[in-house]
Amino acid sequence: MVQILIVEDDYRIANIHEKFLEEVQDIHVIGKALNGKEALDIFSKKTVDLILLDLYLPDMQGIELITAFKKVNSDIDIIVISAAVEKDMIKDALRSGVYYFMIKPAKKDKFIQVIHQYIEMKKQFDLIPVIEQSFLDMYFGLSNVKTEWNVENTPKGIDPLTLKKVKEMIQQMKRGITAEEMGDKVGVSRTTARRYLEYLISKKEIFADLEYGEVGRPERKYFVIH
Repeated sequence: MVQILIVEDDYRIANIHEKFLEEVQDIHVIGKALNGKEALDIFSKKTVDLILLDLYLPDMQGIELITAFKKVNSDIDIIVISAAVEKDMIKDALRSGVYYFMIKPAKKDKFIQVIHQYIEMKKQFDLIPVIEQSFLDMYFGLSNVKTEWNVENTPKGIDPLTLKKVKEMIQQMKRGITAEEMGDKVGVSRTTARRYLEYLISKKEIFADLEYGEVGRPERKYFVIH
């Protein structure tokens, strides 16, 4: 679970960003701060993985605040969401090691995509024992090939990584697969597997059919659309 702190002096924008985050799994907003003092107070008392930071704050500059955060925890990740378009300010933010810079107003689709990619990046860093060039190319956006990070925006209740596993598994099952079988293979309950499979039907990526066995009621099987 990624713990997120929103630092934004306009409470309406902070609420909008919090609403966007409700559509992303594996995150929790631990607080919202309207100024630098509030942000540092929350940061000192709670575990924070990611900060969504506006550079224009009433009591201090965002760059100054980034430095303060890094002094407390050098591993903290920061995504700047700001109306700042001054070249020097943006360069200073990037040099300070922010993960991403979004210029306001942040569009919902872009916002969610960046958060998804950030979560995937953290998971990949935890999983990969040795960093290779291909991973660094993905990290710096230099790869034109579809990568593990290119996860689609999904509705609440549909995790992009689990969805990816379901897609990969059903591609292998030429004779179709039931929700129960899918659940066993990807490590989720039958009900959860069915939710993902029905979602893929709604996206017109797979279809379902009833298959009659030797005994008992017919089973609903899912197939890839070729």
